[in-house]
Amino acid sequence: MPISRLFIAAALVLCAANGSAQAQAPAAAPSVELETLAVPPGQLSDAVRPIAYRLDLTVDPAQPRFSGKVEIDVVLSTPSRRIVLHGRDLTMHKASASFGGKVQQGNWYQPDPTGVAVLVFPEAVPAGNVTLSFAYDAAFNDSPAGMFRVKVDEDWYSWTQFQSIDARAAFPGFDQPSFKTPFTVTLRTPPGLEAVSNAPEISKAMEGGLEVHRFAPTLPLPTYLVAVMVGPFASVEGAAPPTPQRAEPLPLRIVSTRQNAGKLSFALEGSKQIVALLEDYFGDAFPYPKLDQITSPIMPGAMENAGADLYRDALIVMDEEAPVPQQRRFGMVVSHELAHQWFGDLVTPEWWDDIWLNESFANWMGYRIGDAWKPELNIRAGALAEGFEAMETDALVAGRPIREAIETNSQIDGAFDSITYGKGGHVITMIAAYLGDERFRAGVRRYLSAHRYGNAASADFFAALAEAAGDPRIVAAMRSFTDQQGVPLLEFRREGDSYIVTQHRYAPFGASPPAAHWDVPLCVRRGNERLCRLLTQDSAEIAVGGSGPLVPNAGGTGYYRFELAEHDWSALITVADRLPGGEAQAVADSLAASVLAGRAGVTQLAALASKLVRHPDSYASDAASAALASMVSEGLVDSFGRRGWVRFRGKLYAPLLKQYGFDPRAGAYAGEQPERTQRRVQVVERLVGSSRGRKVKKRLAKAVEHFLAGDSSALDPSWFDAGFDAYLSRKKGDGAAGLLLERALASEDPVFRPAALNAVAASGIKDVARRLLYDFVDPRLRASERRAILGGIMSSRATREIGFEWIREHLDDLVSGSNGVFFSARLPRMFNRFCSVERAQEIADTFRPRLAGTPSEMELERVIERVRNCGVLQDTRGFEISREFEKLD
Repeated sequence: MPISRLFIAAALVLCAANGSAQAQAPAAAPSVELETLAVPPGQLSDAVRPIAYRLDLTVDPAQPRFSGKVEIDVVLSTPSRRIVLHGRDLTMHKASASFGGKVQQGNWYQPDPTGVAVLVFPEAVPAGNVTLSFAYDAAFNDSPAGMFRVKVDEDWYSWTQFQSIDARAAFPGFDQPSFKTPFTVTLRTPPGLEAVSNAPEISKAMEGGLEVHRFAPTLPLPTYLVAVMVGPFASVEGAAPPTPQRAEPLPLRIVSTRQNAGKLSFALEGSKQIVALLEDYFGDAFPYPKLDQITSPIMPGAMENAGADLYRDALIVMDEEAPVPQQRRFGMVVSHELAHQWFGDLVTPEWWDDIWLNESFANWMGYRIGDAWKPELNIRAGALAEGFEAMETDALVAGRPIREAIETNSQIDGAFDSITYGKGGHVITMIAAYLGDERFRAGVRRYLSAHRYGNAASADFFAALAEAAGDPRIVAAMRSFTDQQGVPLLEFRREGDSYIVTQHRYAPFGASPPAAHWDVPLCVRRGNERLCRLLTQDSAEIAVGGSGPLVPNAGGTGYYRFELAEHDWSALITVADRLPGGEAQAVADSLAASVLAGRAGVTQLAALASKLVRHPDSYASDAASAALASMVSEGLVDSFGRRGWVRFRGKLYAPLLKQYGFDPRAGAYAGEQPERTQRRVQVVERLVGSSRGRKVKKRLAKAVEHFLAGDSSALDPSWFDAGFDAYLSRKKGDGAAGLLLERALASEDPVFRPAALNAVAASGIKDVARRLLYDFVDPRLRASERRAILGGIMSSRATREIGFEWIREHLDDLVSGSNGVFFSARLPRMFNRFCSVERAQEIADTFRPRLAGTPSEMELERVIERVRNCGVLQDTRGFEISREFEKLD
């Protein structure tokens, strides 16, 4: 139905003012029918398919805006006056279509706030080959989404972060993973700046006062893997030596901001080694002609841009003496992102409902290859820790399966959560362990070979595994874990020499999730006897030989929890310190889950904590005590119970301090085995919160004083977290907090700066929290750091209410615009540590209406349920639990 020119023009102006549409057109916008502006809420059709892009961007990071001229070769399946594509908040100066020697000018509209746009022409563009041309400009973002920039020291830099749907904020295009094409990139920059993109730079020349960087055409890529970085970067160059899979050296650089120039060699050597390990696993050469590893101070995580990965500074910038957790993160994250070069870049999902496969597999590979890179760091054990942590979310009724239908653009960012990474990675671990390494790897290679430089779906991966394993049942087993949410609970009941295993869906106390069934790859162990079978029924009898207590999750690789009779729990706890690390983690997770379900008791979990505290695996050693600490920090335990916990913790860790010793000076433990170094840090961090940790706390605080006074040798970076907390706790005032805050903002050190800012935010000092949220203005504090500070304030019981009220008052600002995949769906998690039925209802009443239809919607429902479940447990069993804590000895 046609509508008047005046009405449509007024409607578009109003929408643009509200951020929900934009129209850049000639002075008088032409009449368009209402149907012309209708756009799909999610996936585009194949009516228009891009086949090549030419991006010519003028990028000066010191300016607030950038500009571009873009050409896209497309194929139209049928003639049309309208082309639906993507572009968000672009000021469009010109848009046209060229075909058969003709050029037709079009009008650009953005009727959808997520960046679905319409290009409307006065006459139908014919079917066949067409070139779309655009000239536009747009604003840089100050958060890691789209084209973003930040000032470091006195220099401006810019980077891109396009996953999931933020490429459309940098250039018009077809911004979904099914469209893979070559990109030819040209970057025009002020003289003296470095430019980085996915492909090698092939020429550099001066034109019109700007330096023009031209890059070779890329291999086929989706828009979200394109990379554009500009700034006065420092870099170190090298090459990954040839391997059996690759005859020529692979050019490799580490690229960072200037002040990091002296700490890039560690990453260069480590990246070379990890590339070789991945090529060996995949049996295939690195898929792209070069590799740049780039860092940004405000990137919260990392991104697998083809041939041009982007990382947070602290993930890459370090030397051989870096703290153990930082080295572990390097090994895991670099292995993860480089694994994506094959699994995600070389082969890309058809649509976002299969992004889990990219991330889950890369998560598994990150831990596996990271562990192969430096086995002494015990990186692989972290995979199980992440998986067990994800079970806390997966156990909720509110939630989603690993693989979920994505119907709207607002749902996409919600897929990047602990279910995709933690649960998905653990499920991959389980299947790989069940099939065996050789058969699983054969399936992976089969999948990659069949879909090189193209797209694939979950069904293709499942089929490749089943074919390699010769077992079609694997498909149903995988689907039972990927296509439904929930955590299996396997109940083991002894009958003579056998056990009856019955599966249920795990539920915390007071929750009633719907029933579910899984085909569970079950592996159990007694002594040296191990039994694996596919549990396809709700109940089955198993008989395993050997001697000693039953270990219901052999290796800890199974994505399930288990329940035992009390005497079987006791037998397992008795030998817990002698279990392999993964099994010890599984025992701690299942027993803690039993407590939260109202079955097991705190006393049993404390007995397990006492056993595990001397376990040689630093992930396993605190698994049970961390579960107890979590109950305390979430408010489930009253003041008398908390005092009992503090006494118990002191008794648990004080003897270990004598064993490990303590010297906070820089390099005091250089050359020591990493697991021993990390265990010492864990012991001190847990001891300083107990009555037996006063001397350690005082010594740490004194070391921090000397460090802040200029003696960098007084405090090793391993002690930043514990030291800054001790310093602020002993000083008890905003003067010390102000000094630490100033030192943080004056520094660009990628480890010190975030640790100091977090310590100030989480200090529990109410005046400091109010000042940071309401009064503090400093141009050195970045937008991403302000959000991190808010998280720190919410983490402390003393300042949580202040943070809650501030979020209530400023919610519109927090969720407006695009903050990218790293923040958009995570805001509600700041409420996770409340424990009250009443507070759950308050959160629901306050935030549900305002977050409906946003990427935060699902996470909000999880938080409401989690806070309510905790409140129900507290109301029903809180007194009993607190008395158990009070009596801990």
